[in-house]
Amino acid sequence: MDFSPSEELIAIRDLARKIFADRASHERLLALERSGAWFDTELWSELARAGLTALAIPDAHGGGGFGIQELCAVFEEQGRHTAPVPLLATAVLGALPIAEFGTAEQRERWLRPVAERQAVLSAALLEYASSEPGAPRTSAKQIGGAWRLDGEKYCVPAADLATVILVPARAPAGVTLFAVDPHAAGVSLEPQVATHREPQWRMQLSGAPAEDVLGAPGQGEAIAAWIAERAALALAAIQVGVAEEATRRTARYVSERKQFGKAIATFQGVTLRAADAWIDVEALRGVVMQAAWRLAAGQPATAAIATAKWWAAVAGSRVVHTAQHLHGGIGSDLEYPIHRFFLWSKQSELLFGGAREQAARLGAHLLAAPADA
Repeated sequence: MDFSPSEELIAIRDLARKIFADRASHERLLALERSGAWFDTELWSELARAGLTALAIPDAHGGGGFGIQELCAVFEEQGRHTAPVPLLATAVLGALPIAEFGTAEQRERWLRPVAERQAVLSAALLEYASSEPGAPRTSAKQIGGAWRLDGEKYCVPAADLATVILVPARAPAGVTLFAVDPHAAGVSLEPQVATHREPQWRMQLSGAPAEDVLGAPGQGEAIAAWIAERAALALAAIQVGVAEEATRRTARYVSERKQFGKAIATFQGVTLRAADAWIDVEALRGVVMQAAWRLAAGQPATAAIATAKWWAAVAGSRVVHTAQHLHGGIGSDLEYPIHRFFLWSKQSELLFGGAREQAARLGAHLLAAPADA
């Protein structure tokens, strides 16, 4: 396998890095936090104008026509700058499955607005009573020829901004994926706050109408698992950016901070912790690149994605703990930027399964593999 980035990927990464660097500075993030806002509308508009929010949308529907490797490059830059925009919700939870499983009419209806009008998409995959996105307790039944949904989802990102939310629910034919208007009658949204301060939503469905079915009836469990895998990979890519930037900032800090007349970077204990963090970042980058490459090449990637998410959980946690520790007391100052990397790392670590869940997935995959594999 060849992990060498293409010219297009390098250009996309550099463009994303410039936009995030210009628009997601510490001062800008601090101002947003003080205002009580999280969603940076100016940054989202800039990303949309650059074509980055619609990067993996087919060009026939106004998008860039790129794939998961290019998306991961953008997510890495988002993590590097802890940029508060609904990119995961729109580009992965919404756009990827619509592009893959939607009809031509559905793709045109929901994807073109992302490319041309800065629209936001999302999916409601998580329930309190179910640990797997594809095994919901939310139910759907047809009344008068229309689908009606009942149930509750939690931690739905960008639900208040989304034009449509994909919702798996149990139907007579099996789990089916429905498209729901979050502003329709029968849908109520209750605010929640994620670990990294992103506002998310508890979504209550009480006879809520479905706009359409995505994919075939009974295919929802497989589609939900398909979405969850790609979301896990995107979170691992975000973690690469988070961990690398936390390490870079920590290296700079320990080179400048002095004790006993010497920079603390000269102390052996500090040097070893920083070196271990660098090794973790590079190992994490390697497994994320491998998983993205396998997906892009159409090869089986379930084990590779679980491995990447496991590394994101374990190595990412080690890196940000090291960053906090080596910063000392100032690392706990909410006016100082390093704490954001800890919060973002914890969010990426646990969402869609932490280290224990990923290890269990890997174990199940190995048990199911042929004996001669």
